[in-house]
This record gives sequence, structure tokens and C-alpha cells, in this order.
Amino acid sequence: MGHKVRLSRCRAMMPKEAFHRELRACLSREMRVVFFLNAASTGKVALVTGGSKGIGAGIVRRLASDGASVAFTFSGSEERALKLVHEVESGGGKALAMKADSASAEELRAAVTKTAEIFGPLDIFVSNAGILTRGTIDTYSLEDFDRMVAINVRAAFIGIQAAAKEMKNSGRIVLIGSNTAIRTAFPGESIYSMTKAALTGLVRGAAIDLAPRAITVNNVQPGPTATDMSAPHADMVKTLIPLKRIGDVSEIAGLVSDLASEEAGFITGASLTIDGGYVA
Repeated sequence: MGHKVRLSRCRAMMPKEAFHRELRACLSREMRVVFFLNAASTGKVALVTGGSKGIGAGIVRRLASDGASVAFTFSGSEERALKLVHEVESGGGKALAMKADSASAEELRAAVTKTAEIFGPLDIFVSNAGILTRGTIDTYSLEDFDRMVAINVRAAFIGIQAAAKEMKNSGRIVLIGSNTAIRTAFPGESIYSMTKAALTGLVRGAAIDLAPRAITVNNVQPGPTATDMSAPHADMVKTLIPLKRIGDVSEIAGLVSDLASEEAGFITGASLTIDGGYVA
């Protein structure tokens, strides 16, 4: 719309020949921008765990729009997962949904293997699957503790290990943590915060281990984001954020896309917080 208005004004102010030169230049700039966005990950292969909803689904959509063939795991609704596959394919992309419980090492490793068999060696691995089970430290059950650690920490380790074996050199690994690694803020989230803090150490060590292959390993730490999980508390949480809003899934996915790009090859071992200034 902005270009139409600007060009209309220009047409009224400049000779016809000059106007057409400006129009061709504008269209050329637009085509270059569109090509850059669509070619960011063209021909690459990505796997996203927990990719059927929320931040995970946003990452699947973004990487697919960047041109990658994207496989993702899900543990809940198959209908929702297949709907996302259809959405990606309708847009001209490639997607694969695989049911897998991230608490199961066997299922997670199988998902990595299947992705490589169908799409080829991995270029991008995003460990997004995670759960939040609230409870104060004095009442928290051992069963809930073990499952939270299994999905939020152990699965990240297993995913990195399995993905690295199927990944090309110069690949990209991104974990999805949380800004609660820095600031817990509310009662009942001590175990969740602990699991997300563990990821900050994991990425530093993994980055060093995989550096000889030029594989980067980074951790994205979102703050409150517009998902089903945060919806009940959105209005209250907004008052605590300097920017006075919660994040959009597309913003988290955009940071992941940046870290997965060729230009991010010198960023590794980092934990990057994206939370509107919440922990500033």
C-alpha cells in the first residue's frame, strides 16, 4: 500500500519516462527483498521438537517460509499436527509430522533418523519441546520432577547428540529455554526455572564440543509469549514488562531463523533473552 501511494504521488510530479524508471527500480528492490527472505534456508533440512503448537508451530512456519524442509515432532493432537503440515505444503513448502514423546530417548532418536532418511542430512535442529508443571518446592512430587527434567533437559541433550550425528558441518542447533533461567519471579516455578537454567550450561559446553565441525549451539530464552499457556495470565504479566505487551510467536521464530542463518555462524554458546525487557 505504501509503495502504491508513493508511486502515485511520484507519477503526478515527474515526467512519464522518469516515473517508469522509478517504478522499475522499486520493483527490482522488492524482488530482491522477497528473494532474500525466501532463500534464507532454501534447500536446508530442519527438525523441530514439539512443533505442532505455540512457539514450536511458529518456528516450523518460519523455517518453512525461509525455504527449509521441516520435520517436527508432536505428542498431542495428530489432527492439529497434520493441519500444520497441510498449511506448510499449501504454501509450497515441505513438512513432516512425527508423533514422539520427548521423554523417550528411543522415540526422539527415531525422529532424528527418520528426518534424515526422508529429507536428507540435517542443517538445523531446534529443541523446543518442553512442559511446565507448577508446584512449590515443599510439595512437588518426585514423579513431576523426573518428567520435567526428562523433557526439558534430558531431551535437549539427547536431541543435540542425535542431531549432531545426522548433521552436516556448519549446522545450527537452537534450544528454546526461558527467561525464568534468569528470573523465576513467581511461586511454584522453581523446578521449571531449574530446568531452563540447566540449558544455559548445556549450550556453552555443546558449543565447544561441536565447534571443530563449525556447528553452532545457542539458546533462545523467551519471556511471556502469546500462546495457550500464557493466555490466562497475559493481562497481569503485561504490567511487569517495560514494553507493556507480551511477545508474539513470530518474534521468537524470527530470532530462531536468524540464529539458523549463514550470517549467524560466529554466534555460539549464547543464551539470548527475548522478553520485552522483563529481566532488564
